Amino acid sequence: LLVSNTIAVKIITVSGFVLPAGIICFPVAYIFNDVLVECYGYERTRRVIWCGFGCLALMSFFYWLAAILPPAVFWEDQSAFKKFFQFAPRIAGASFVAYLVGSFLNAYVMSRMKVRTKGKHLWMRTIGSTVVGEGADSLVFNFVAFLGVFELGQVAFIAFSGFVLKTLYEIAATPLTYLIVGWLKRFEGVDVFDHDAAYNPFKVD
Repeated sequence: LLVSNTIAVKIITVSGFVLPAGIICFPVAYIFNDVLVECYGYERTRRVIWCGFGCLALMSFFYWLAAILPPAVFWEDQSAFKKFFQFAPRIAGASFVAYLVGSFLNAYVMSRMKVRTKGKHLWMRTIGSTVVGEGADSLVFNFVAFLGVFELGQVAFIAFSGFVLKTLYEIAATPLTYLIVGWLKRFEGVDVFDHDAAYNPFKVD
């Protein structure tokens, strides 16, 4: 999560898709989200999501602080450093909101599908939850961050490109997800079903 937000300031092109470089590793956060919900349930995953949010906020604060501190007189890279690390408030806000919306939707869908399917068809649940979570994340981030900066069509294309590649990433990682989930269930003896879970994302427990 932290690495993806750091490298997201670079825009790359992959097979005609224009994307932030964070696409390289950001989907891993959703894979871990799926694994956590599958093994430990929604309520414990909620704590991890909020911990991730806290770490992201703290990282952004220290990046901003380092960027605004006066440089040494002999250091000539202040402008480049500031451009890289001092995130625009709009971008930072979009990232925070998109992370929370996407992560909690992903966890909720994964949790409910597990109960509905009685724990079967893990591949369908991981991909289904990713479609919802990553879709919401892409829409929220790109439209909050870039609407009015780029034309509507460009924003929609960037959001759609990110959504497609993140979903393909999840599909490609499905065998690895199965291995991790299987190992955790055997090693820790956990397999939580959220029959009575409290899905309020702001609930403190």
